[in-house]
Amino acid sequence: MYSESKSHKEIETQMRLLEIQLEYHSKLYYEQDSPKISDSEYDGLFATLKELESQYPSLASPTSPTKRVGGRVAERFEKVKHIVLMGSLADVFSFEELYAFDRRVRQSEQNAVYVTECKIDGLSVSLEYENGIFVRGLTRGDGIFGEDVTENLRTVKNIPLKLATPVERIVVRGEVYMPKSVFAELNRAREENGENLFANPRNAAAGSLRQLDSSLAAKRRLDIFVFNMQYTEGVSPDTHSETLDYLSDLGFKVSPIRGKQQSIEQVRAEIERIGALRHTFEFDTDGAVVKVDSLAMRERLGETASVPKWAVAYKYPAETAETVVEDITVQVGRTGVLTPKALLKTVRLAGTNVSQATLHNIDYITQKDIRIGDTVRLHKAGDIIPEIIESLPIFRKESSKAFKMPENCPSCGDAVVRERDEAAIRCINPDCPAQLHRSITHFVSRGAMNVENLGESVVALLIENDLIKSAADLYYLKKENISVLERMGDRSAENIIASLEKSKQAGLARLIYAFGIRHIGEKAGVLLAERYSDIYELMNASEQELCATNEIGPESASSLLRFFGRAHTRTLIDRLAKAGVSVKSGFVKKSSTLEGKTIVITGTLPTLKRNIAEDMIRQHGGNPSGSVSKKTSFLLCGADAGSKLDKAQALGIPIISEEDFINMLKN
Repeated sequence: MYSESKSHKEIETQMRLLEIQLEYHSKLYYEQDSPKISDSEYDGLFATLKELESQYPSLASPTSPTKRVGGRVAERFEKVKHIVLMGSLADVFSFEELYAFDRRVRQSEQNAVYVTECKIDGLSVSLEYENGIFVRGLTRGDGIFGEDVTENLRTVKNIPLKLATPVERIVVRGEVYMPKSVFAELNRAREENGENLFANPRNAAAGSLRQLDSSLAAKRRLDIFVFNMQYTEGVSPDTHSETLDYLSDLGFKVSPIRGKQQSIEQVRAEIERIGALRHTFEFDTDGAVVKVDSLAMRERLGETASVPKWAVAYKYPAETAETVVEDITVQVGRTGVLTPKALLKTVRLAGTNVSQATLHNIDYITQKDIRIGDTVRLHKAGDIIPEIIESLPIFRKESSKAFKMPENCPSCGDAVVRERDEAAIRCINPDCPAQLHRSITHFVSRGAMNVENLGESVVALLIENDLIKSAADLYYLKKENISVLERMGDRSAENIIASLEKSKQAGLARLIYAFGIRHIGEKAGVLLAERYSDIYELMNASEQELCATNEIGPESASSLLRFFGRAHTRTLIDRLAKAGVSVKSGFVKKSSTLEGKTIVITGTLPTLKRNIAEDMIRQHGGNPSGSVSKKTSFLLCGADAGSKLDKAQALGIPIISEEDFINMLKN
């Protein structure tokens, strides 16, 4: 309750301030995928405002965040109106509130049966099918309009592109999420590259689904659970349980836990059971959803202005633990980034023993004033990565001491640098031993030189036995050097040598990416290999020439110049070339037929694979693109085309077939 001594004016001011705070944090969460406060802190602000509005309804604003279903629609994607409103649920934070919900339901529906499901913490989407074919996917947006992210959703492996039964029309709702293992791997890579980390799997999933380039979304390995049928024609199930069974039969991956309960006591037991298991799930879950099973009862119970009366979301309390920072060490990553790590007094948190926590960078340590010897509060980001929320100065001892980043690399002893506008501190010595294992593992990876049979453990074995000290050394290995190693033999050695020999023809684009140059990814490797005939021409290019390459900006150009300016790099390249590794582009420009033309491919072409068609576009001077815009010259359209076709037609962009495309090149 709030003090009666407060004037209405003071209360109104407090409510407006809460609205501003919630709008600000909601925008960070929903639109920018970079929250500054935890979910529990946000929920606390929301609950305070909601309680004030219930006590002082005359002071409630019609634009209050409590009236909003979700975040606003971002401008990057086309806005599309949902066929059925995508609403949200009322949250409850205690079993007392859960029992109150049950009493309200049973006032009119004494025989109500409930279904309890995991509340998966991801990004809510709607999927629309026509005649059994996936035609459109939207984010929730503001609940009325969503963002069209169809092409990105096509990359989610568990979204069926064709249903088991050709239903005339159906719209379903699901939750796209990033598996915990993928989230941990992604953040490890970002940390090594000195990039900002994702706060949790939900934000990582949202950021991935909003990538304009669908190929980038595909690399994030997103997944989905479908939990509701929004709209359909020709099917009329009686219960939610029947709906989920029907969706499963159609080929959807439905809610993994969906047991039925006859009483609210059984619901409570199920919530407690899910709570005990949730740390073992591969998906992040912050609660359990309780729904009335009967669809007829739902209809009778109805909805309030913003939430249904037949369902609630029980939110688990945030799990934290307190422990002591016993020391802070520094780890050197593949790209030379020095990452501080807290060594903790072991504590039990979210189902596991925790003895370490990442500290990201020196700015993070300074901001939170974390010192060696401090008592700190921990949580697990995404239920998987231990992270320090705050230091607790009230418990600080006189013996606690501030941490300073080393001025020299702890691995090689060279001076470290901090570049302008970066939080990361780096070792830029290319011969640094700490970087060797990670850099060679990247060099042989599938997206780079694609050397099969050379995983992390084998690379480590080769380094430990002083057989390799650079990527070039790989191509000078002999069978007899490898076969005598532990866990190796003649067959394994032969397979490794054969894989290395095959990788020599990987091409310039893969080689550029394999070097692990900052800001130079796979796509940049392809663009550079198109522009330069071999590695030596690229090596001697000026900053101005590099920036003239499509999508290569000053930052990328600077990284290239810095990499190729090192004597170590020139030695590495000469040794690779001498070993027979192809340093030539292999890209042949056949004509200028498509010069200045941007072509988007959609659907399945009759004979050409998409990557072959893209190569053909480049060879004839054109630019293959992943998204339709006013700048698109043609849409190359195949079977089962999606939203790109609709957008191209709306913009009046010429649509061509594979046959038209080939004839265009011939002529």
